[in-house]
Amino acid sequence: MGVTKSDIFTEKQNHLADLAKVLGHPARIAILQHLIKVNACIGGDLVNEIGLAQPTISQHLKELKRVGIIQGTIEGTSVCYCIDPKNWAAIQTLFKTFFDDFKPINQTDLCC
Repeated sequence: MGVTKSDIFTEKQNHLADLAKVLGHPARIAILQHLIKVNACIGGDLVNEIGLAQPTISQHLKELKRVGIIQGTIEGTSVCYCIDPKNWAAIQTLFKTFFDDFKPINQTDLCC
């Protein structure tokens, strides 16, 4: 397997790419949309809502939590997840800054 050479990129570039990769799966988008819609901590009802098996949902939740998009608590066999509001705001700013960096010279006279 080849080396990704991620060490030649900035921490910010690697972080943005990692977030984009995690957001690049439709199941994770569906999970986030559900969390946003209910605006509360949720647990087991994701299986019925998303339509995937519990182990699959658990893997997606693990990835969303790894990058800080969601936060969760475990109490016995009960797991509860919600959007991490502090990290959500930081992620919004990161993507907004990335997209706002593009300033076309002239909307009617693009280079391509």
